[in-house]
Amino acid sequence: MASATKNFVFKEVSNHNKTKDCWLVINGKVYDVTPFMEDHPGGDEVLLAATGKDATDDFEITGHSDEAKEMMHKYYIGEVDISTVPRKHIYVPPAHNNPDNKTSQFITKILQLLLPLVILAFALRSYTKDKSA
Repeated sequence: MASATKNFVFKEVSNHNKTKDCWLVINGKVYDVTPFMEDHPGGDEVLLAATGKDATDDFEITGHSDEAKEMMHKYYIGEVDISTVPRKHIYVPPAHNNPDNKTSQFITKILQLLLPLVILAFALRSYTKDKSA
């Protein structure tokens, strides 16, 4: 008789965030990577940095080998309830034309005025160095 899949809420998984007790969420699955901490090629810091969040992007962007993906099976302990995983926060800058945001408009104007001067200063500095060489 096959055992039922264990389901976790994200808060429970995120409490396992230490070297001697480390769980990760990758693609909706929960992995107890504690036994792998010392052997991970990127070090235990990489695994610890992936706790407390959905680590799917971290795992995928690293480009793990097929062998590494196959190893994951032995660390699998269950599924995470996706509805309990916090949404990723995406920074949305304030609109530049927002009349209520006078400070943002002021800073934008200053940057627009200063940027050409900074570029000119670097160009002159490079030109002066070339002339003296």
